[in-house]
Amino acid sequence: MQMIIDAGIVVLAYLFGSIPFGLLVVKLSTGKDIRQVASGRTGGTNAMRAAGCWAGMATAFFDIFKGIAAVWVARSLTPNIWIEVLAPIATVLGHNYSIFLAERDANGKLRLRGGAGGAPTAGGAIGLFWPAWWLILYGVPIPLLMFFGVGYASLTTLSIALTASVIFAVLYFLGLAPWQYIMYGVATFLILLWALRPNIKALMEGRERFHGWRPWKKKEETKEE
Repeated sequence: MQMIIDAGIVVLAYLFGSIPFGLLVVKLSTGKDIRQVASGRTGGTNAMRAAGCWAGMATAFFDIFKGIAAVWVARSLTPNIWIEVLAPIATVLGHNYSIFLAERDANGKLRLRGGAGGAPTAGGAIGLFWPAWWLILYGVPIPLLMFFGVGYASLTTLSIALTASVIFAVLYFLGLAPWQYIMYGVATFLILLWALRPNIKALMEGRERFHGWRPWKKKEETKEE
């Protein structure tokens, strides 16, 4: 019976992660289809491009909550530490490959659209940190530095999972967290890396959108990037 419950938790986490909050927020606030804007992803960064700062923040909030809720539900329904880790991973997969955003491409091939996974990854990490959620504050400066300093959303997204992995590793060696939490960071990093392949290619070719702040450059040059 517990195995059925555990499987149900993971499936439910995927379905909850599949809810495209960015699509809903942008549609309700502007009438636009976020899938037709810039990268076409449904995450907070693209929601901000499509409908402004508040839409981006609202989308990020809901997407972060996906990961937190997945851990909370798992902890309340099963003692299995692996399900506690797999549930937020399933949420990230649902966010990136939403069953509610299935469509066929120009070649007739079925694909599942979604976001890049940064916000639900952060949410899952916060959920696993809970109730010592304040520990996540040690990891906040790194993604912020990546976004505003380095200036590329793709690298910012990757830094979230990488930072979580490092923090979980430190907590494990201090005896404050199970080693399975490290696997959450590693797994989500690989998921994000796969999702961001086009961005990484664009970054290597100098085509990636720049969001940071370079005071030594003229305003016009920054806009061109």
